[in-house]
Amino acid sequence: MNENDPAARRFFLIQFVRLLGVAFVIFGMLVAVGRTLPQWPHWIGYLLIASGLIDVFALPAIMARMWRTPE
Repeated sequence: MNENDPAARRFFLIQFVRLLGVAFVIFGMLVAVGRTLPQWPHWIGYLLIASGLIDVFALPAIMARMWRTPE
């Protein structure tokens, strides 16, 4: 991989956002069922789940559209 290739950097950034979204969903589920120390309110878990789902599904499409080559 060429370090100066903008397409490669963008690809890895999109994948990182997706992976971070999956981590948010998993951590949000743990918070929602009360498996974290210290005990956090359940609503924080639901917010993390919603944020993670947005990171997994919506944000990569927005980023790809933003970086699309003009026609």
